[in-house]
Amino acid sequence: MNPKPSHLGLIYAEQFKDTGIAEVYHHRPPYSDEAISMLLELVTDEPRTILDVGCGTGDLARRLVSGGERIDAVDFSPAMLNKGRALPGGDHPHLRWISGRVEEVELQPPYALITAGESLHWMEWDVVFPLFQRLLTPHGSLAIVERGTNPHPWSDTLGQLIQQFSTNREYSPYNLVEELEQRHLFQQRGAIRTHPVLFMQSGEAYIQSFHSMNGFSRERMGEEAANTFDEAFRKVISPFLQDGRLALSTFNTLVWGYPQVP
Repeated sequence: MNPKPSHLGLIYAEQFKDTGIAEVYHHRPPYSDEAISMLLELVTDEPRTILDVGCGTGDLARRLVSGGERIDAVDFSPAMLNKGRALPGGDHPHLRWISGRVEEVELQPPYALITAGESLHWMEWDVVFPLFQRLLTPHGSLAIVERGTNPHPWSDTLGQLIQQFSTNREYSPYNLVEELEQRHLFQQRGAIRTHPVLFMQSGEAYIQSFHSMNGFSRERMGEEAANTFDEAFRKVISPFLQDGRLALSTFNTLVWGYPQVP
């Protein structure tokens, strides 16, 4: 099997253990109600159990928990799990937080749905796809969920800042589903892009949301570089602020199907 792209290596995934990333992760846009409803519709088998892999602060798990018998939310970042437990829904009795890498932790299958929200690219694909195949119910699905923002007037300038300041110097654009299909690890069964949703966010929260992303951990950037990035970012978005806030058009993409063993 071809190796994963180098910019998706464990050395870059490790940054999500940084406390600074966990503290600002809530500034990312929320998953839409449409995306949550679609995920719950994929749960057709019994028991109605869900495994959320690379759950972070539980942005998916805390929203899905009311529609399942049990949700196991797994992440290798203690900082993320601690933050998630304290957020709304984090103490739900049907939500079980599990600390560790999904490749290694003890789980309680079967699962009618496995969700991966902006996380699957960090995992060891040759390990997790055979694992997912074993964990799913006969009609269970693996759902890959991503967040997106429609283009805005500052997109090009922001892209230049990202290239300048990102600590992941190996990054190159990629399509996760295509990478998986080329390796015969995933058979796609369906895909949707949700309707755009208006998301109003303060300029400062928008800036901080980038420090929850790959390559922009404040701990890894260093305080001086992080502050320089923030100041340049403020200048880029300042002409577009209305009462200190930005109007963002957000959406989610969902791709679901079956894990395969090549």
